[in-house]
Amino acid sequence: MALRPDEFYDHALAASDAERRLPLARMTGWDISPFEEDGLRVSPLRPPVLPEPARHGEDPSDCDSCRRRGEGIWFNDNWRLTRITGVGVPLVLMLHPLDHHDMADLPDELAAELGVLTTHIVRHVQALEHISRAHVYRIGDGGAHLHIWFFARPAGQAQLYGSWLPVWDDLLPEYPADVAEADAALVADALVASAGGRRRADAEASGG
Repeated sequence: MALRPDEFYDHALAASDAERRLPLARMTGWDISPFEEDGLRVSPLRPPVLPEPARHGEDPSDCDSCRRRGEGIWFNDNWRLTRITGVGVPLVLMLHPLDHHDMADLPDELAAELGVLTTHIVRHVQALEHISRAHVYRIGDGGAHLHIWFFARPAGQAQLYGSWLPVWDDLLPEYPADVAEADAALVADALVASAGGRRRADAEASGG
């Protein structure tokens, strides 16, 4: 059984200093860290908040992803793929189920399709020129509607390896939108060819 919230907090506090600051993570010492250890410090550890605040879209009637089910660069009968704008890395895509599901309540047939689509999207992102890797993330603390992130890691940028990539993405200047849009179109066209679907939402998918 996992520790209760108060037990977890007390366990973590035992490793903190008088200001409730934990030691710097081992990750900050990695050569791919975007931060230098000198002058960097950890925020004070705050006590648990229970019940947790509701995530966006807990009520499907107030879910942005449901309202935007007609927006994207690729669609099939169950899923849509969107390009996230204003990012620093070459390409960030997001896969959403059209219907309101989170990971834990995803029907088995959609879960199986998610696995296939994830593999195809990674394959097509990594086929782009000057892209070495596609990182895949599912977080879920901010929104109740399932969304899977795909981050393209640029070739040759060894500092952008691994788990620091989303942090680097937030630090880098905005990537040229026209280049990202063209690469997103290549991924979407390749996905149509390899997994079916279409480039535009039909009347049913857009709620019409």
